[in-house]
Amino acid sequence: MYDPLHDSSPGCGEKYPDSYWADVSTDAPVDDGQVKQDIDVDVAIIGAGYTGLSCALHLAREHGIKAHILEANKTAWGCSGRNAGFILKSSGRKSYSQMSNQWGEEVMRGIYGEMCAGVETVNALIAEGIDCDQQAAGFIKVAHKPKAMKELISLANLQKKMFGYDVEILSKDDVRHRYMDDHNAYGAIRYQDGFGLNPLKLAWGYHKIAREAGVEIHCSTPVIDWHEKKSANEIKEKNRQQLITPNGIVTAKKVVVATNGYTPKGFHPLITNRTLPVLSQIIVTEPLTDEQLLACNFLTSNVVMDTRALKYYYRKLPDNRILFGGRGAITGKSAEDPYYAKRLLSVLKTSFPALQNLKYDYAWSGWICMSLDDIPHIYQNDEHSVFYSMGYCGSGVSFSVQAGKRLAQKVAGKAVPNLPLYQKALPKFPLAPLRRVGQWGYFQYGRIKDNWF
Repeated sequence: MYDPLHDSSPGCGEKYPDSYWADVSTDAPVDDGQVKQDIDVDVAIIGAGYTGLSCALHLAREHGIKAHILEANKTAWGCSGRNAGFILKSSGRKSYSQMSNQWGEEVMRGIYGEMCAGVETVNALIAEGIDCDQQAAGFIKVAHKPKAMKELISLANLQKKMFGYDVEILSKDDVRHRYMDDHNAYGAIRYQDGFGLNPLKLAWGYHKIAREAGVEIHCSTPVIDWHEKKSANEIKEKNRQQLITPNGIVTAKKVVVATNGYTPKGFHPLITNRTLPVLSQIIVTEPLTDEQLLACNFLTSNVVMDTRALKYYYRKLPDNRILFGGRGAITGKSAEDPYYAKRLLSVLKTSFPALQNLKYDYAWSGWICMSLDDIPHIYQNDEHSVFYSMGYCGSGVSFSVQAGKRLAQKVAGKAVPNLPLYQKALPKFPLAPLRRVGQWGYFQYGRIKDNWF
């Protein structure tokens, strides 16, 4: 499997992974084909995932700027088409209490507002007619041990006080009788506004809306090299960015890097050594029978996540399959090892002992993008000619759309909120060549913490 820390290209025109989403999604959108000649553009966006599509759409609609998207493979071939499809008001891995301690309450509330705006933007775009198999609203955060339930209650009380958030506290019996008989649940808190959907269909919907707004989307067009073209008259004209593709050079005034966890090795100095791509693994089971659903008291289609450091998450899909996810392999070379899918299935069966004979029909993995400080960053170079948005830390399905909107404002030269998300560069990883060693160490720490502390 393509590994961003080792490979210089994600390929060209690669097919979608053998995922459940790719199997059940039909009516793939039409794109504008490969770039087949040299072209000059105002804005080139690299990557046709949520971020790139949102940036292009908002550039067209709100700023009257036409962007050209360059996608190495297919729209949402990366994480946008491989994730679990959870729409949440999430801020990455940094908690709101940590933000408040670090930056003060005003900044913390500003970031919370941006996460809320991300969900609102997703909902507004879906309302334009995107059919993405949206399920009933509700997000259940499950305590995986009794001590964790005390922490969840404190979190719920804090969020009620901070934001007036509607958070319901559920006892162990509440969870098992009203939602699902998860034997690893020791209680939970439930939010009213999270939900699940088909993430690939969502991206395809963004694609169609963006093209209707005048955006050109060139698939099977990887950027294989990148140069800066010096202006003959540097007083009147700024340098241009030259993006080399297999069949043509794209010369752009401004470039947006929207590749997140799929950014190739050494892609651009502005982002080198500033992210850590981490594999997430997902399985989708065979459909549950009525008897199996009854035995598990599986009444809910709410999205579910637990409190482990190495989190597990799941949801019941519209056809009564269970999607179940967690961490995957450390390297792309090991990504296809069936051990990781089988491990997830075995954990699922500890939650639902009645499913001992259950099998999975789909297994796939994808790269999420971690930042050193656990929050995403939307930033640019000093010349305001190269921009990026990265580091969603596994929580980008909704916020990436807001990030794309803010990127569009930056590209158009407009002001954005004075928040760390938008005003600070991604910090560099110390000892960057050893990032994977640190990741392995964190996995070992997380396993011990989840089991013993």
